[in-house]
Amino acid sequence: MPKFNVPDMSCNHCVSTISTAIESVDSGASLEFDLANRQVSVNSSAPVEAIQAAIEAAGYPNQVA
Repeated sequence: MPKFNVPDMSCNHCVSTISTAIESVDSGASLEFDLANRQVSVNSSAPVEAIQAAIEAAGYPNQVA
């Protein structure tokens, strides 16, 4: 399950926006958010690059952890 470091993720609104972005790529993705460490774990059949791009397009720069 790839993890993404999302430094600008700080609240539940961020979680909702990122969830919507990832679900636009894979509606069946399983997501786990760690706000304290600003990480998102994604279990998805979509390519990591597509998920990373969706998070970025939602306004959240990120890196694969």
